[in-house]
Amino acid sequence: MATIELNKLVKRYGKVEAVKGIDLDIADGEFVVFVGPSGCGKSTTLRMIAGLEEISGGELKIGNEVVNEREPKQRNIAMVFQNYAIYPHMTVRQNIGFGLYTSNLDKAEKNKRIEEASRILGLDAYLDRRPAALSGGQRQRVAIGRAMVRNPSAFLFDEPLSNLDAQLRAQMRIEIKRLHQRLKTTTVYVTHDQVEAMTMADRIVVMKDGHILQVGTPSELYESPVDVFTARFIGSPSMNLLNGRRDGDQVGPASGGDILIGIRPHDLVARVDGSVETRTDGTSITGTVTAVEPLGPETLVHLDVGGVSIVATAREKFVPAVGSKLTCHAQSGSLYLFDAKSERLLGRA
Repeated sequence: MATIELNKLVKRYGKVEAVKGIDLDIADGEFVVFVGPSGCGKSTTLRMIAGLEEISGGELKIGNEVVNEREPKQRNIAMVFQNYAIYPHMTVRQNIGFGLYTSNLDKAEKNKRIEEASRILGLDAYLDRRPAALSGGQRQRVAIGRAMVRNPSAFLFDEPLSNLDAQLRAQMRIEIKRLHQRLKTTTVYVTHDQVEAMTMADRIVVMKDGHILQVGTPSELYESPVDVFTARFIGSPSMNLLNGRRDGDQVGPASGGDILIGIRPHDLVARVDGSVETRTDGTSITGTVTAVEPLGPETLVHLDVGGVSIVATAREKFVPAVGSKLTCHAQSGSLYLFDAKSERLLGRA
């Protein structure tokens, strides 16, 4: 296992700067997830850590040693790709052990590592099968097994679940997290899926346009986002945003205001009767129902509020009619106030 340090790390492609001098310290044994939209620089950063992309500026350390000029095989890391990258003509056993063929280990030790990885990943029954006879989730486990047997200092995952269906993704998230808890190997994981980030990470790194916007635990990013982008990227459904105005201690929706008011859908709640009693400890918002999404214990309600689309939550199996007027209430303390120009967090209300 090892620490990983990014010091003013830069990646340029000609005149285009894809990663813009980022700093990050990853602790030994930590599970860190890079998240952000396509083109934000997260995969490029991972590939620089792996040695698959040259570093244009700054310093990269793995285990307190500068590795900028080291080849990938000299960094003692293992990478798992989105497309599995396993060989179709080899058996599962041969694929898992492929990275050991050029090692100095004796045959008994190689077999021991293959069998241990197979047992941990639940692949014992498939060792003599070829990839064509496996499901997508099983193929991804083979790719992880091939990385495991090398006993690397760090695992690097580049969107490994994006080719799987929703049920398999949920299953593999749990399996990868359990594997990390068991092996305690430093892990860097890249995804565009904030649900993966929230459910798997010790810490999340939010990137946009080659910059790191915020680093923190899942709960820190959800509860205390530093800007509008992070607030809307973390959390599902996304945070609602309304133009607003602040007058002393009073805050409320208003067109052309100097602030943006953020409200998470689960904090904006409709009552069964579609209204709320008069209250002074929060904010009430009325809109026209445009769509509903029943989810069992609750229903997501899409509303049009003065031309702005927002999402609220109706509980107690209340399903409002499309086209009806609905008033929802957000309790005091649940509003996020952002500066309308900089989009930076100002505080809560």
